[in-house]
Amino acid sequence: MSVMDESGMFNVQQTIGSVLCCKCGVPMAPNAANMCVNCLRSEVDITEGLQKSIQIFYCPECTCYLQPPKTWIKCQWESKELLTFCIKRLKNLNKVKLKNAEFVWTEPHSKRIKVKLTVQAEVLNGAVLEQSYPVEYTVRDNLCESCSRFQANPDQWVASVQLRQHVSHRRTFFYLEQLILRHDAASRAIRIQQVDQGIDFFFGNKSHANSFVEFLRKVVPIEYRQDQQLVSHDVKSSLYNYKYTYSVKICPVCREDLVCLPSKVASGLGNLGPLVICTKVSDNITLLDPRTLRCAFLDARQYWRSGFRSALTSRQLVKYFVFDVEPPVSEATVGGQKYALSYVQIARESDIGKMFYVQTHLGHILKPGDQALGYDIYGANVNDNEMEKYRLSVKNGLPEAILIKKCYEEQRERKQKKSRNWKLKSLPMEMDDSRGRVDPEKTDKEYEEFLRDLEENPELRFNISLYKDKDYQASETASMTDGEGAPSVPIEELLADLDLSEEEEEDDDDEEDMAE
Repeated sequence: MSVMDESGMFNVQQTIGSVLCCKCGVPMAPNAANMCVNCLRSEVDITEGLQKSIQIFYCPECTCYLQPPKTWIKCQWESKELLTFCIKRLKNLNKVKLKNAEFVWTEPHSKRIKVKLTVQAEVLNGAVLEQSYPVEYTVRDNLCESCSRFQANPDQWVASVQLRQHVSHRRTFFYLEQLILRHDAASRAIRIQQVDQGIDFFFGNKSHANSFVEFLRKVVPIEYRQDQQLVSHDVKSSLYNYKYTYSVKICPVCREDLVCLPSKVASGLGNLGPLVICTKVSDNITLLDPRTLRCAFLDARQYWRSGFRSALTSRQLVKYFVFDVEPPVSEATVGGQKYALSYVQIARESDIGKMFYVQTHLGHILKPGDQALGYDIYGANVNDNEMEKYRLSVKNGLPEAILIKKCYEEQRERKQKKSRNWKLKSLPMEMDDSRGRVDPEKTDKEYEEFLRDLEENPELRFNISLYKDKDYQASETASMTDGEGAPSVPIEELLADLDLSEEEEEDDDDEEDMAE
């Protein structure tokens, strides 16, 4: 049969003929073996010699699988990592070409993992045959070395991380605790202890402690030192057993602290400040000049090279009344946070008759009649050599006050119901009073300040998880008398807290209803 194309030429269509299978006589497309697929499979089995069943070892404590000889790999059920692990455990798989692999559903409690493999291989006269076959993996429970050691003695640890920050409050540890929970960084910790000015984490494996220290380096500016202590020594096999200790020190400069930069540091940052405010602490320290809106970022290496400290901390904040606010002179955005430079007229709460006319970076949120928290440079006795040098070198002297943030205490006092519709989770920490007694009243007060900071600062709660409080009940009187302008957490940012016990009860109730 011929067909005319656009050019007027006749093209003859080629037809593929069919031949009969040499065994069963079924018409088929010609191939090198002259046999249909079914007859070819009956004659040749390309899966012969390949493993159809294999045994693997699983640690139920740390959910890891043994990769011989001594490596344990953490894999989730029916994940890509588990599929790769299962394929690598098969021998003689290089004799064929692997085309596809997928899980066949099995009950997780059956201790069986089934994988369907599709392979190709050349058979008679160069014909290529594709065939699928299942492989069954039998899962045997076997504790890994670290878990077996922990089962024998739960108090036995191999590596400890001693996290410290030498400041007068624990606000940094409250925030760091939420970051650890968000990223599940301390899931392999055997024990967690709260001590004075820090937290101790104990691990059953040195690699777990290393991973935790690396996590800390990514979220806060730290410096650390590693020490080891010999526990035992086998002379015959030359095996040593050590205990490792990581001494981790967090930068003492915290958010909302006032810093007077040393001259070398200020010149290295383009003559910034030298009086600056620490607005954010992550893997970098964000410093803001409140009188010019210039900012700079210091990483951990740059900070520990100079090692400056805060001149005034958030424990020394003073309440001011705002009487007049001029229109903003300039605006800037630093790390997603908006600032506006403006002149304000303020007075201390303790001395309302003494007025100050100062610059502030809070011109976008302050208005006459507000309250603000700031540092009283005019009446403070600052024990800082750099600030004394700066006081003498500046012609007009230091500013009388530096405002840090807006105060919402008056709005919060109007609320009759102080409970929140959200909550935070906490690490299972033990209290260690042997190295210093922890004041519970001071801790509760600092935790309340941390919760207020979360309400006031959306950027601060960006990297942590807040959960809905199912026990919260809003009253009509509380909603009618809530202070206008008081900050709160939007309900869109809250997560639902998963409670497995409740879900199981609901499932049982549904099964009973179906049975009835």
